[in-house]
Amino acid sequence: MPELPEVETTRRGIAPELEGHRCDGAIVRQPRLRHPIPADLDLLLAGQPLLGVARRAKYLLLHFPAGRLLIHLGMSGSLRIVPGDEAPGKHDHVDILFGQRALRLRDPRRFGLMLWQAGDGEHPLLAHLGIEPLDDAFDGAWLHRASRGRATPVKLFLMDATRVVGIGNIYASESLFRAGIDPVTPVGELGPRRCARLAECIRETLRDALAAGGSSLRDFVGSNGSPGYFQQQYFVYGRDGEDCRRCHTPIRKRIMGQRATFYCPRCQR
Repeated sequence: MPELPEVETTRRGIAPELEGHRCDGAIVRQPRLRHPIPADLDLLLAGQPLLGVARRAKYLLLHFPAGRLLIHLGMSGSLRIVPGDEAPGKHDHVDILFGQRALRLRDPRRFGLMLWQAGDGEHPLLAHLGIEPLDDAFDGAWLHRASRGRATPVKLFLMDATRVVGIGNIYASESLFRAGIDPVTPVGELGPRRCARLAECIRETLRDALAAGGSSLRDFVGSNGSPGYFQQQYFVYGRDGEDCRRCHTPIRKRIMGQRATFYCPRCQR
């Protein structure tokens, strides 16, 4: 599933290309995603300038004068800027039209969503989201305060979007390795120093992933069609049985919260 770096990479590709441009409407070929695409999307968008492209957690927000379009890439989605006359593929479900170009949603598994919200209020899908890990407010002091009295394993705490948004499975595993923390450690047992280290490693991991254009494990590509390359830098994710890049101990895998977790039993205590 695209996580924060992949969604932010997409946002950074779209924003400078399309912000300020007039939308000419939409072509919806397959309206049945996780939630049905509005039947009148073409009429809602036609003639409106795109004021800005923002991100909240793993949602992209396209702001127009009359409202905003919420987009989630689901498990396999991608948004690309393509020539308006480029023939769509089997899984190219929606085109948002901008002159001679189109912002095209491709989603083979159809777990993504594209919803219209009139006005500028907070959408229910965004109302209960937690802190952004790249915001200045996210630091060791915040993590220490938020985790007091909690017995939740630290990896599951980091993946709880009501606490911290956008980290996801890959980047939680990688951040915990960099911080030298076993994923099963109860988050409430982390002291101020380890919380500060973990917060910094989370930010460092996400920034490194952004610099590499995110991770392309299956379907993800950026807005220009280029894959991400951060998977080449993984310390633990998907490397069970392989030697740790630091200590050469074999990487192990366990299941936590129905998700695969990868860690080094020597480097992570």
